[in-house]
Amino acid sequence: MAKSNSNKKICCVNDMPGVGKIALSAMIPILSSKGIDVASLPTALVSNTLDFGKFDILDTTEYMEKTVDIWHDLGFAFDCISTGFMVNPKQIDIVEKLIHNQNKENLLVVVDPIMGDEGKLYNGVTKKNVDIMRKLSSYADILIPNYTEVCYLVDKPYKSESLSSKEAEELIKRTLDLGAKSVVITSTLVEGNHCVIGYDHTTDKTFILSYEMVDVRFPGTGDLFSAVLISEYLNGKSLKCSTRYAMKMIREIILDNLTKQEKFFGVDIERYISEGKL
Repeated sequence: MAKSNSNKKICCVNDMPGVGKIALSAMIPILSSKGIDVASLPTALVSNTLDFGKFDILDTTEYMEKTVDIWHDLGFAFDCISTGFMVNPKQIDIVEKLIHNQNKENLLVVVDPIMGDEGKLYNGVTKKNVDIMRKLSSYADILIPNYTEVCYLVDKPYKSESLSSKEAEELIKRTLDLGAKSVVITSTLVEGNHCVIGYDHTTDKTFILSYEMVDVRFPGTGDLFSAVLISEYLNGKSLKCSTRYAMKMIREIILDNLTKQEKFFGVDIERYISEGKL
């Protein structure tokens, strides 16, 4: 059963894949199952997940420009704006307009700077995308990069070996210098432990949440993580509690999908939604 969240409205600004449970195709069902009213603003139409190596991306910037103006004329308003994959620098200006059109002091802006993982950028992602995400990060109430992405954002060399606690704290500080209020950095290795590290500006406290690594890769798990975290946060949970719950659920889903042969299609989430687990 969906939680009582009927008053919350979110606009998800992300790409829409034709094949694969990533981005909007992964986030919309999770957020909707929580009773959140979801609008979507596709930044691109993507033929399939980039992991297949061969793909096509249709830039929807012109559509975004017209849509944001129409929404403004119609008086559409949101409690949260969540952004993901961006393909064009002009899309930053569109997101800025969308944010300013809300004219809300309590508007929640969540930025997931989708660019890469495991020390490198994704197929088709370039330095231009890094510049886009660096600028967009300054608008974030909550910024959710993975360790690879945060290294690109703060122009820090990727370090495959473990960070010290002091280095982790410094990384959080440098990330906040981008302009974000709160930050959640996934896929970090601190003092030999796999961790999610973060800072909550509402409590002025940092946190480190460790987890047991599952050595498998599915595309879209970052989008799922963001969707679960956002839904919990909009439901009144603290950032730390929302992060912990998202970690728990994504781990459970990954373990449940370990034997899936076609991993490039992403994880199966339908059962978790139908059973109300997400």
